[in-house]
Amino acid sequence: MHLFPDTIIKNATDVIEACKEKGWYVATAESCTGGMIGGSLTDIAGSSAVVDRGFITYTNKAKMQVLGVSADTLRAVGAVAEETAREMASGAIDKSAAHIAVAVTGIAGPGGSGNKPGGRVHLAVATREDGVVEHRQMDYGDIGRAKVRLATIETALEMLLKAAR
Repeated sequence: MHLFPDTIIKNATDVIEACKEKGWYVATAESCTGGMIGGSLTDIAGSSAVVDRGFITYTNKAKMQVLGVSADTLRAVGAVAEETAREMASGAIDKSAAHIAVAVTGIAGPGGSGNKPGGRVHLAVATREDGVVEHRQMDYGDIGRAKVRLATIETALEMLLKAAR
């Protein structure tokens, strides 16, 4: 029995296998998912061969202290922004032994504002070799915290798999 839906388990398994084949470690830098991407990966038997660590950086202070996100970036664009997600992914690479990292920051809801509505999430994947290789802005809609978080996990795993192959 797994904690997550079958689609997430399949994607997490595929990420684990792809990273095993390359001999890569993976790290996560999570805000709105609160560690659930890392949780989905460690729900897979054998994940200890590739999961290095996860960073839960919910506050701006944590993003700066733990991942090295620039205070200037946070002042200029805020936590829910492409630049912040990119800096989080790069920071996860810099602060770990990982070869690949995913970062997520967003508004799971309820709420949000006009330019940052509920359900907006920025995701970035970085590799040690190439730096940030992909960013996505996802607008899942104000569908509720649980659904936004699950959709974010699915997207993050898809992005990790794409970059690991």
